[in-house]
Amino acid sequence: MKRKEEARVLSQRQISANIFDMWIETKLAEEAKAGQFIAVYPRDRSILLPRPISVCEVADDKRSLRIVYRVNGEGTMEFSHYEPGEPIQIMGMLGNGFNLKVAKGKKVLLIGGGIGIPPLVELSRELAIISSKSLIGNDIDLTTVLGYRDSDTYLRSDLEAYSRVYVATMDGSVGAPGTVLDAIEAFDLKADMIYAVGPLSMLHNIKKLALDLDIPAYVSLEEHMACGVGACLGCVVRTKEPNAHTHVNNARICLEGPVFEVREVEI
Repeated sequence: MKRKEEARVLSQRQISANIFDMWIETKLAEEAKAGQFIAVYPRDRSILLPRPISVCEVADDKRSLRIVYRVNGEGTMEFSHYEPGEPIQIMGMLGNGFNLKVAKGKKVLLIGGGIGIPPLVELSRELAIISSKSLIGNDIDLTTVLGYRDSDTYLRSDLEAYSRVYVATMDGSVGAPGTVLDAIEAFDLKADMIYAVGPLSMLHNIKKLALDLDIPAYVSLEEHMACGVGACLGCVVRTKEPNAHTHVNNARICLEGPVFEVREVEI
């Protein structure tokens, strides 16, 4: 059940230029899954809409969750000034997360670009847990590829706790020069399936790669969201099949997504 609640900021720190890392004490953590997101409401009443922010990590005790976000406007600028102990208005859990069962026994490639990297922390954590509990032959071989602009490789160490990590940087300062696709080629990385989060241009290329290799790929789409609960139809994506809600070829990213198998959507 989606619900709005007053949660509490546990900690916050800046981890990169305009990127902040916040832990929130909330009952919503009990049901949070990799790929889902919360809506965070600014206190400034002149800012009408909440800001959708993906779950970066869920605490082991399920009492708190972590968000990592980029300051990109007045709402997120306000959030960046919150101090530990302060209340924070949030709604969740929103969206459908990643299908993890399909990863059992597979060589899995996680791909993240820019502010699409944070959701991979909880995703890799949950996959590692599944793999540790799997029967022999169903364990998951996990590799992660991260794309950055430069040598400021935030969250890299978090992800190295769960998988082998390769990096691409646009300025060539770390890892392979260029994009995540360049890193995949440079390091000759192989996979049976893909999970990816990042900008649309990156996901477009991931879809082409998945089709060329004939492997499944699950992508999390980023889009401006208004209501966050599927009512306004402000965040739709074209789909291969008609949607059960509208009976036309589209899906609401905030409700039917944000995660889709790439063959389901036009990107």
